[in-house]
Amino acid sequence: MRTISFLTTTLVAATSLAVAGDLSGRRAPGFSLPDSQLRQHDLQDYRGKFVLLDVIQTGCPACRAFSAVLEQVKAKYGGRLATLVVTNPPDNLNTVRQFITQLKVTSPVLFDCGQMSASYLKVTPDRPQVNVPHLFIIDPQGMIVDDYGYSEQTKAIFEGQGIFPILDRLLGAAPARK
Repeated sequence: MRTISFLTTTLVAATSLAVAGDLSGRRAPGFSLPDSQLRQHDLQDYRGKFVLLDVIQTGCPACRAFSAVLEQVKAKYGGRLATLVVTNPPDNLNTVRQFITQLKVTSPVLFDCGQMSASYLKVTPDRPQVNVPHLFIIDPQGMIVDDYGYSEQTKAIFEGQGIFPILDRLLGAAPARK
């Protein structure tokens, strides 16, 4: 049983590594954005910690499912990392407050007019698509070490337990046993 669990965890981690996005391996663009309580969050405030930066739309089913996964991440890793959720128009204060209340979200939900997300997602006239959810993992030095856009290959990260082996590896923690 232990071997199967380890093998399963290893396969999920290997699959996840293979599908990491092409937006990794660079310095994370800086930002300072307000949350739903109108408090500013500056990426610099999180230096020294891993940061999970999740770009979403509140009505997106996969984004909503991933919010529950992020709550599990916060429960497991506590203060070893920070989670920030970023939303763009057409989301507004009302849709974000409903999202927070309905899904019991405890991570700060930040408001972006699109500029911050565009810089992370490298949006250009040749590449105008913004697909959500999109997760960026930023290391304590401010580098994007992994990024994952939602797809069939990354579904386990956004809707299952696939993020945990990745974070265990990055944080140097032993995989959770079942």
